[in-house]
Amino acid sequence: MDTWTYQSVACLTEAGEAWLASASEYPGSMRALWEARPWAPAVLPCGRAFDVISMPGLFGRRVLDELWASGPGCGPVAGYRGRTLLFVQPGAAHRLRTLLAWEEWARDVPPLLCHGLGDAVTVPPVRRAAGTPAAGTPDSRWIVAPDGREPWLPGPGVVLWACVRAARGGPASLPEPSRTREPLVARPAQLLPLSPA
Repeated sequence: MDTWTYQSVACLTEAGEAWLASASEYPGSMRALWEARPWAPAVLPCGRAFDVISMPGLFGRRVLDELWASGPGCGPVAGYRGRTLLFVQPGAAHRLRTLLAWEEWARDVPPLLCHGLGDAVTVPPVRRAAGTPAAGTPDSRWIVAPDGREPWLPGPGVVLWACVRAARGGPASLPEPSRTREPLVARPAQLLPLSPA
């Protein structure tokens, strides 16, 4: 069976950069740093503009498949050192951690790292260095880059639903490869009933 991967987005839009910089206490300084070194990863605090859910790479792919195949899509997503970083609403990390503590779901979902207020995460470069492949480096790349000043971010209920479906579905939940699959673009949420069952 052939495998496919999400189309990597090598560069953010200017509006996407502004949104990421807004997470910093000093957005102007962050933008100046990116002007000087756009190919270098950056460390940004969580809790202001976003929280981040860090998942093992393969499980993260399953969660993204669930979000796009059966759910509302996703906001920005990055890959960093074999992990999938899903950007979520501020405050969602703490709430998701609480929801996952319920015994009913805890045994199905692998341990997730929920980064919220007081935490910081490393994000991929805003632009790739000249001469590097368009897909970015394997250790750090944007899978779905932020493209606006207010990208849609999933809340804890949406992420929990996708995690539980991905964990319970296992490898059979992955869609068949498609050679004509559209590139991922962040889109606003559709209203879906969210129930834990």
